[in-house]
Amino acid sequence: MISVIGAGAWGSALYSAIKQNVKNAVITSRHKRNIEGFVNLNEALKNEYILIAIAAQSIKEFLTKVDLSGKKILVASKGIDNEKLKFLNEIFEEYVDAKNIAFISGPSFAKEVKENKPTALVIASKNIKLADEFKNFFPPFLKIYTDEDVEGVEVAGAYKNVIAIASGICEGLNLGKNAKAALLARGLVEMDRFGEFFGAKKDTFLGVAGAGDLFLTANSTMSRNYRVGLNLAKGKLLEDILNELGEVAEGVYTTKAIYELSLKHGIYTPIASEVYKIIYENKETVKSLEDLLK
Repeated sequence: MISVIGAGAWGSALYSAIKQNVKNAVITSRHKRNIEGFVNLNEALKNEYILIAIAAQSIKEFLTKVDLSGKKILVASKGIDNEKLKFLNEIFEEYVDAKNIAFISGPSFAKEVKENKPTALVIASKNIKLADEFKNFFPPFLKIYTDEDVEGVEVAGAYKNVIAIASGICEGLNLGKNAKAALLARGLVEMDRFGEFFGAKKDTFLGVAGAGDLFLTANSTMSRNYRVGLNLAKGKLLEDILNELGEVAEGVYTTKAIYELSLKHGIYTPIASEVYKIIYENKETVKSLEDLLK
């Protein structure tokens, strides 16, 4: 039996997939939803297996309010806590034994998962047996790889949202396909450099969790972060952009965390740094482009 906590687009999509394999799976969220199998949080927490798909910046607060001891957790959230400057696995490990935590990531628009379209994902855990256990919950149209590189999968899932914002800006400024190809190639190198500092494996960034998720998220208006970039290039205010989206764009918050971690540890992250300056210092997008080309 498995519970999904978080009934946003991604949580609902994963639940719809799991429900095909596990008929008595349940789902919950802060607000009641008209979804078959919806239960309250206390009921959801009775199950041994828990999939968490809530906004990354809400994880810390959530964990202070629930008891997950003894539970097996699959984290579908992507991001870095921009107050504590901690990766989600670091935050979870304050409350749950590392051997009971896994992370799921990869190139996956929620809409296509709901439509049962072929999708490849990675489940990473320091306990590979746990990754395999969670893999069995998913139906065949989801190709699940398992890995032990939690740091790599986490960094890739978070960082690609920042590069997606940059890619949206590139598109919004009508810079052309050459420029976008260069941006994504250098963005992948930047992700890898950042991840390796924190112990991630290079191969992770060349696989579906890295390059795969980056290329998907940074090339489509189905991506919220990409749309943020498009609108920033048009000169719209960030507050207005986020209000129009109506959903969380994790890249906005992750940008701040990556920028501050990079300064703290002396990691060279030019693209993330320019995105930070555009979002948080109101730097003109054209001026950021000029500085990146120097």
